[in-house]
Amino acid sequence: MKLPMVEIFETVEGEGLKSGFPTTFVRVFNCNLRCTWCDTTYSYAPAKVEFFATIQEITEKVTELGNVNVCLTGGEPLMHGEKSLALIKEIADLPFIEDIHIETNGAINLKAFIDLRNNREKVKEKVRFIMDYKLPASGEMEKMVAENFHYLEEQDEIKFVIQDRNDYEVAVQTYKELHQKGTGLFSPVWGKLAPDTLVNWILADKLTKVKLNLQTHKYIWDPDLRGV
Repeated sequence: MKLPMVEIFETVEGEGLKSGFPTTFVRVFNCNLRCTWCDTTYSYAPAKVEFFATIQEITEKVTELGNVNVCLTGGEPLMHGEKSLALIKEIADLPFIEDIHIETNGAINLKAFIDLRNNREKVKEKVRFIMDYKLPASGEMEKMVAENFHYLEEQDEIKFVIQDRNDYEVAVQTYKELHQKGTGLFSPVWGKLAPDTLVNWILADKLTKVKLNLQTHKYIWDPDLRGV
């Protein structure tokens, strides 16, 4: 059982609740969306697969790097179905792993993956989902699976990547209408929306439970640099 891969590397997490913590990134190839502002276009066609790896080879590399936090990302890491489920199980079975946060794009139904978490103790203890709910400027909002909001738990995160005022207003409406559990993250599109503008909107609307989410790795390194 092999998965198409882009890269496996260690750095500090740049986003979300684990921002700043040393983390092993497992980036799987391919994506079912083509967002206008995507910053990982090298992770899907017409780019090529960097290498193929068995689940054992992936877990061996995760073990070698030794970080207690793992980010499973893409592309879209859940689009490989049973292979994605098997990879999550095997990483969760590594005794030193404490947190596996899975970056998913909102266009994959999460039920099978939530069922895995609910029915397997080690997965339940370690796995969190970061669901990126796409907004109008992405060009992919119509593909979002609203049902996923029913499956998320308090440890999960819902990310809204915001390019302009219209995106922001749609994000606020979606959050108020669909959010049930999990931390809401409002993230400005790099180079498109100034962070202070987004902060002012959040404060003006008294969104006291929404967290500003910045891509801190782009402040530390060149925004186009890979493997960080």
